[in-house]
Amino acid sequence: MIRWFTAILGYTFFRFPGAIIGFLLGSLLDNMSSKKGGGPFQQVFQQQRGDRVTPADFELNLLSLASLVIKADGTVNQSELNYVRQYFIQAYGTERANATFRVFNEVIKKRQVSARNICNLLRQRTRYESRLQILHFLFSIANADGHVSEPEVQEINRISGYLGVQYRDFESIKAMFFKNPDSAYKILEIERTATDSEIKAAYRTMAKKYHPDKLQHMDEAYQKGAEEKFRKVQEAYEQLQKERGF
Repeated sequence: MIRWFTAILGYTFFRFPGAIIGFLLGSLLDNMSSKKGGGPFQQVFQQQRGDRVTPADFELNLLSLASLVIKADGTVNQSELNYVRQYFIQAYGTERANATFRVFNEVIKKRQVSARNICNLLRQRTRYESRLQILHFLFSIANADGHVSEPEVQEINRISGYLGVQYRDFESIKAMFFKNPDSAYKILEIERTATDSEIKAAYRTMAKKYHPDKLQHMDEAYQKGAEEKFRKVQEAYEQLQKERGF
């Protein structure tokens, strides 16, 4: 049953208050799963042993990571909260999103959330391309107020390390949210000294890595994020084409 798993998970991170919240969230998702036959994260969050794991696990951990980013600069920005809310509305519909967001508000108020423990779990049970999309989602939250602060970058970098994401991939996704003369090169994971042929090869590699088809197993909201990453890769390549005239 989902409710018992989320209760145990909640106790691991937040002790008795977390167990209560986890049980309530699990009960809600138990009911929804029985009516709808599971959620959009059913395939994304799988144990390496092949055990069937419910989407509730992924959602709870994703919310916890989002709370760390939102609180990274010492304030809880309403624009960032609204971004998370709209994401869940897009993914699940208004009724379920409202219920999930009530739990998210409780998570936001908690002081102790272990990024290391959460990311170790996600690292074991999610594909690498899904973890790249988690980073993009976290940067999108940080950017919801129009600016990604240095404390938010540091927090996402810390999470990226725990998730086992390569530093060049982290820098590539980060560059999608910062405009500077080197952004296009960083997105394509190359140096300014790269030759035209190296740029073309890097574009083919990055386009393959970030192609939306790699996230067909995820819900619509995540697939749109994948399309955005793919578009940024294309724009970076087109920019360098114009600059160099090839």
